[in-house]
Amino acid sequence: MTFSVTILGSSSALPTSKRFPTAHLFNSNERFFLIDCGEGSQIQLRRFHLRFSKINHIFISHLHGDHYFGLFGLISSFSLLGRKTDLHIYSHAGLEEMIKCLFPDGQLSYELVFHTIPINKDVLLYEDKHLTVHTIPLKHRIPASGFLFREKERELNLRKDVVSYYNLSIKEILEIKKGKDYIKEDKTIVKNSRLTHLPHKPRAYAFCSDTAYYPKLVEYIKDIDLLYHEATFADNMKELAKKTKHSTAKQAAKIAKKANVGKLLIGHFSSRYKDESFIENEAKEVFENTEAVVEGKTYTIELK
Repeated sequence: MTFSVTILGSSSALPTSKRFPTAHLFNSNERFFLIDCGEGSQIQLRRFHLRFSKINHIFISHLHGDHYFGLFGLISSFSLLGRKTDLHIYSHAGLEEMIKCLFPDGQLSYELVFHTIPINKDVLLYEDKHLTVHTIPLKHRIPASGFLFREKERELNLRKDVVSYYNLSIKEILEIKKGKDYIKEDKTIVKNSRLTHLPHKPRAYAFCSDTAYYPKLVEYIKDIDLLYHEATFADNMKELAKKTKHSTAKQAAKIAKKANVGKLLIGHFSSRYKDESFIENEAKEVFENTEAVVEGKTYTIELK
């Protein structure tokens, strides 16, 4: 089962000739979720041959333009392509009104469904049989939220040949996968541990952009597999980061270390930096397993 994120944009407010504003495409078992939609996101989706027609849910972290200006063009393109499936948009208050001004009722070939994100709260935004998406409160100049994508606990896996050996019924299989022992006709009890394997560990990915250094984040992202955390500035500009409520690479790394995450991705780089490798190296001084994101690259969390 796929659990991955592809980077579409890694720049902060000003795009550059090499970097686009923020957007990630998250893939959970071929269900696609767009996280932020900076200017040029649909160009990047086409450039990297990603299946953007399968995007049914878009999460916008906050209403600074570099995180949603690409949404209007994408909405229009979906309609021009004859889309019929509803498109769900999750954002703080204000975006729905802007979109409805541009696309009055009946103008699109499909329906837009809006979901308002509450301010400074951890809430369940989305759920299906495999996945949950919670908000993560961030600390920025305007209301902002990160997103935590987490797989649900799986049922136990039956060992090979158990079904045929015991001639199990469907009802018995379902009960065993839920953890029950098997009782044979002669009343002998076969312990569940002899019949099953433990399921794979649920995977988790967190998206945190934009935010000042905010240690409270740790409680939301403890022990997750993959963390994306903004790193707009190098450490010598930490006063500017504080003033603008952004983070430095070292601050992002401190959050990753405190939270004991598996891997840290950093992005949202200021346009003043032509080469982000030294920012990456600053973060690695604190948290070794750090990578500066590369646009078009897919980061996959493997099953354990």
